[in-house]
Amino acid sequence: MDPQRLKDAYQKLQTLDDLYTHKVRPRAGGGLVRPTTEALEQNLRDLANYTVELKEVVHELFLAIAGRPKPPEGGQSA
Repeated sequence: MDPQRLKDAYQKLQTLDDLYTHKVRPRAGGGLVRPTTEALEQNLRDLANYTVELKEVVHELFLAIAGRPKPPEGGQSA
C-alpha cells in the first residue's frame, strides 16, 4: 500500500465532500416547490461533476491500496 497516495486520495475526498455534498443532498421537505429549468440544469451539472470527481478519487484509492510505497527522497528502497 502507498500511504502517501492514500492520504492524498483521502484529502481529495474530503475536498469533494466540502464542495458538493450540500449541493447533491436532497432537501428536507421534498418537492413542495418546483425548481426552474435553470435550477434543474445546474443541479444536474453539479451531480455530474460530483460523480466524475468521485470516480477519480475511487480510482486513486484503488491505486493507493494496490501500489507500493514510494522510497524516501534521495534514498533507495530496500
